[in-house]
Amino acid sequence: MALEDLVEQWDYFPDLAEKWGVPVTRVHNMVSEGRLLATSIGPRNARAVPALFVTEEGPLEPLRGTVSVLKDAGFTDEQAIRWLYTEDESLPGRPVDALREGRKTEIRRRAQVLGW
Repeated sequence: MALEDLVEQWDYFPDLAEKWGVPVTRVHNMVSEGRLLATSIGPRNARAVPALFVTEEGPLEPLRGTVSVLKDAGFTDEQAIRWLYTEDESLPGRPVDALREGRKTEIRRRAQVLGW
């Protein structure tokens, strides 16, 4: 399944910058710092963040540590997005939903195993 079909809603960098009242370069920095994951999508190949990775105030807080664990396991941004949005029957549900529910320890433990 294409990544754009797996993720239901995306937020583009300029929209996030406006929502959070920060310069768009700050959104780019958040991706570079591992606070967010992003990829290029759409007909113009514009950079965007899956909408479930953000809140009204900023990046989803538990995402940062999870991104770090996934990067340590060798995941690219696109692979990490795919993993976070793919149903896992043993959870049940998707890792991104578990993160939003506050179950970051369980998700990070699962992500750590991916590196071995």
